[in-house]
Amino acid sequence: MALRRAGKGITHLMKRISLISIFFFILFLFLASTTIAQVQVRVRVIQASTVGSTIDSHLKDVHDQLGSLFNFTSYRLLRDETLTLSTDQPVSVPVHTGRSMEINLMGQHRDIVKLIVKIKREGTDVLNTHVRLSPRRTVLIGGPKHGEGVLILALSTHL
Repeated sequence: MALRRAGKGITHLMKRISLISIFFFILFLFLASTTIAQVQVRVRVIQASTVGSTIDSHLKDVHDQLGSLFNFTSYRLLRDETLTLSTDQPVSVPVHTGRSMEINLMGQHRDIVKLIVKIKREGTDVLNTHVRLSPRRTVLIGGPKHGEGVLILALSTHL
């Protein structure tokens, strides 16, 4: 009789341990998927113009790329931010008076980050594009006029 009670007690204890283990496993999976769904994206706002020939020292990593894509002689960094993006939660960054950029993480496959980038002027979309970012690569987007030149947006990620 005592052996049966001990056997039932062990069985009951094993069921509880199994249920608790399953609960923590599911919780771990949920937290891991939430963590994976966040990506850091560096956003730089650059003023480009044909006035002068100075190149901001903070733009050395993209200088060659800027020169090959755009016909400007001067590049000045106006803003440099690193954003933490979560899936389907757009983040807005002021770009210039009345203009902002909205970045939305759509997903990640291996080391490629998929974004939707919108430039808005007074709340209205003036650009809506999809961007695929690879680690240690920068995507440049020619933006609106600014002063004697234009704004260029530089997006990069380090996974």
